[in-house]
This record gives sequence, C-alpha cells and structure tokens, in this order.
Amino acid sequence: MITTLGLELPTDPRWVNIAEMQLEQILVDHAYCEQKAASACISMIVHFPEKEKLVEVMTPVVAEEWGHFRMVLKELHKRGYKLGRARKDEYVNRLQEIVKKKGDRDEVFLDRLLVCALIEARSCERFKLLSLHIADESLRTFYHELMVSEAGHYRNFIELAEEYLPAEKVRARWKELLAAEAHIMKTLDLRGDRMH
Repeated sequence: MITTLGLELPTDPRWVNIAEMQLEQILVDHAYCEQKAASACISMIVHFPEKEKLVEVMTPVVAEEWGHFRMVLKELHKRGYKLGRARKDEYVNRLQEIVKKKGDRDEVFLDRLLVCALIEARSCERFKLLSLHIADESLRTFYHELMVSEAGHYRNFIELAEEYLPAEKVRARWKELLAAEAHIMKTLDLRGDRMH
C-alpha cells in the first residue's frame, strides 16, 4: 500500500472518525504539535549554528510553524475551545528513544533531521486524511493547506541531511527509521485525541 511520503504503515482509517468526535482535543494536541515543531527547529539552529545552510533553511520554518500554532489557536477560539495544558506525546517520545543522542556528531545530526522529517511526514498524512474526510468544510480547507506546508518541511529535513552527509548514508538510516516508526505505530493505541 502506498502511503504519504513513503511511510511504511498507513494510519488506521478509523482515526479520522474518532478524531472528529473529539475535535477540541485534537485541535489542542495539534496546537502543541506546531509549538514543538517550532521549538525543534530552533533547537537545531542552536545546536548546529556552524551549518549555514541549516540556519538559512530552518529560520523561515520556525516562523511558519509558529504561524501554524497561531492558526490552530484561531480555530480553537472560533469554536469556543481553550488551549489547555500540553499533553504527553507518546509517538514523539517513542521516536526519541531510537535516535542517537551521543557519540558521532554527524550521526546525532542525521538522526535529529530524520526524526523531524518522520514527524512531518506522519503529520502530513494525518492532515491529508482530515482534509479529505472530516465533515467540517472549513477544517477540510484548513488541513489541506497545512498538509502542503508540512510536505515542504519534510523535504527541507531530507534535503538538509543530503546536503551535509552522503546520500547513501541518509537513505540507509531513513529506511531503518521508517521501519522503526511503522513498528511504533503498530504498538500505539488508536487515539482520536492525539494528532500522532
């Protein structure tokens, strides 16, 4: 089965229906996902400031992700919902368990880029499902626009990896991480109150 941006395991099609029944919760979780994405890009710049191309590419992505956070806040307020507290993101936490955090600086850098790419790919896939199947017309348009943006961010991370490291090394590690992500997805509960 072909999935969005090469993911090995598609989202269970029941997820959209479950998410739609918990719209406030999914929007709150989505807002925090956008906030964390902006923070992750800032962190990359702080940890690898010597990589000029990275700084050049990530700086506008930070602004876009923060802009998405503001857009989701607007959707929340429009519906009379409140932001509430951040939730534990089991999907991202599980991904963080498999990445290299110490040792060879290039390998740590590669893993950070590719995990960001994976998260963007999964977000893009979920946004696509929402844009096609959610009943609310305005949210369909909203998620279609975000899907296009997330796909661009995914490409940013992959292209940056190939800018600094051999393409074959990037592809080999990407394949490993795709398999690990598919395993994580199989073991997570299907939750409509989480974007991932």
